[in-house]
Amino acid sequence: MNKITRTIILFFAALLIFTSCSSQPKSQGDIFDLRIQAETLLESGNSEAAKGNFENALILLNESMRRAILADDPSLLIRCSLSRGNVLFSLGHTDEAFLEWEHAVTEAQKIRNSELLAISRIYHARGMLVSGRDSARSVLDIVNREQGNIKSKNAQLYTAFTWQVRGLALRAMGSYTEAEAAVRRSLQIHEKGKYLENASYDWYTIASIRSLSGNTAGALAALESSIALDRRVENSWGLAASWRAMGDVYSKSGRTPEAREAYIRAITIYAAMGNDYEVLETERRMNL
Repeated sequence: MNKITRTIILFFAALLIFTSCSSQPKSQGDIFDLRIQAETLLESGNSEAAKGNFENALILLNESMRRAILADDPSLLIRCSLSRGNVLFSLGHTDEAFLEWEHAVTEAQKIRNSELLAISRIYHARGMLVSGRDSARSVLDIVNREQGNIKSKNAQLYTAFTWQVRGLALRAMGSYTEAEAAVRRSLQIHEKGKYLENASYDWYTIASIRSLSGNTAGALAALESSIALDRRVENSWGLAASWRAMGDVYSKSGRTPEAREAYIRAITIYAAMGNDYEVLETERRMNL
């Protein structure tokens, strides 16, 4: 039995215990069992994705989507599509990812939910930006147009994501001060809600902005903050990525011994994860 299979079996075993231990009589009104299970799976899938466990995340999100379909819940279906798109994109399945985001846009239009429609369009725009299919200016225009439609109190993570996308677009445009200010808005939301994996990624993004602007010391400090958060939540993927980024920053500034030490740290973590591809990529950077 492989690791992924064990993960999903243990998760569903725990879920089954949770849903079967209640001694309360069956509800005579609305029933939310499938939706509660789908929400739990969606949250777990997003958490796995934040830690770089994309294959596990996709399994959980696929099951979340199945239960959302069974409940015929449009909001859940849209949010599952957004998360599935992110994971598929991270796994390199770019075309499938865009189909998920486009499906989310279409479904949000059908139910006339302006908030979910805005979120779906921003997710799609971020994919266009990262894949180079659209200009940063165009993506920023979409964020400017749609951000005001995200208003509900329970949409804080989506609000943070919107600030993150704004920061990425401004970074691509070379507006580094504005870019960091935008990502810091995302960081404030994640820190307040104790979403530490997300906050770590905010610091990682801030490090990239500072590095591009020539602020080496600031970039290294941001990566140290990212590493500190990832250690707290045992996020191996984030730790390896930050150590490798630290190697890149040191290398860019001509500090070869420090760069080599950081790269070796990243390689050690990637190797312990069994991620041979990232080991080879890090070795390539170290030997440039």
